[in-house]
Amino acid sequence: MTKKPIIILLLLGSLLAVLPLSAAAQLYEAHNGSVNVERQARDAVQVQTDGSAQWLRDFWQSWLKDTYNIRLKGNGMLGVGKKDVLEAQQVPVSSVSGKLLNFYSIIVAPTDSTAQLSVYAAFDKTSYLSATSTPSEYAALRNIAQSFAAAARQKAYREQLVAAEEQLRASEKEKERLAKDVTNLQTNTAANLLKIATLQKQNEANVLQARQDSVKLVRNAQELELYKQRVQRRRDQLSALDRK
Repeated sequence: MTKKPIIILLLLGSLLAVLPLSAAAQLYEAHNGSVNVERQARDAVQVQTDGSAQWLRDFWQSWLKDTYNIRLKGNGMLGVGKKDVLEAQQVPVSSVSGKLLNFYSIIVAPTDSTAQLSVYAAFDKTSYLSATSTPSEYAALRNIAQSFAAAARQKAYREQLVAAEEQLRASEKEKERLAKDVTNLQTNTAANLLKIATLQKQNEANVLQARQDSVKLVRNAQELELYKQRVQRRRDQLSALDRK
């Protein structure tokens, strides 16, 4: 096994480890519950999963269609008219009963990171499956929910693995970018320090040259004054000759 899968598994393990034991135990496990149908409590099988309610709603419908050829209605047209209760009227579910069933599903989000599926069924508008009155059919319904829970767990973990791999790749790219930035900055700093040292030497040379030129400037001023006086004397001499 390479290092990347090990790191990813450790990341997933750490994520699961921070979950409360009660919450972790509830995820992907079918359990008995109830829903309110026309102001009356009805037995329902419930499953909680990771992810959003929309994720659970989409996967539940596709899984149910692929596995049992049951097409739930209630999504409306292009999301318009979407209902809280997904249903399939009078469909054959041989693994539950030899009779046709009305199949219902409600999906909610108990938290920001989890979703819950509630599944219940009825032979007609009044005869609902229950753990007491129809125990075998209700147990079969629970088996369907548990099978779905196993598939949902696999799908969620696979997606989490993909997300973890993407995060790992992004982190590795960020590490490479930062390392490259550090190297470039160090190289640039070294070049700047070299320039500073060169400029410092040039400044020192300039100061020395300026001092030497200042001495020469004083000497030049003295010579300039001397030459002016010499020129003036020659002019005076020529003027004296011209007057004779």
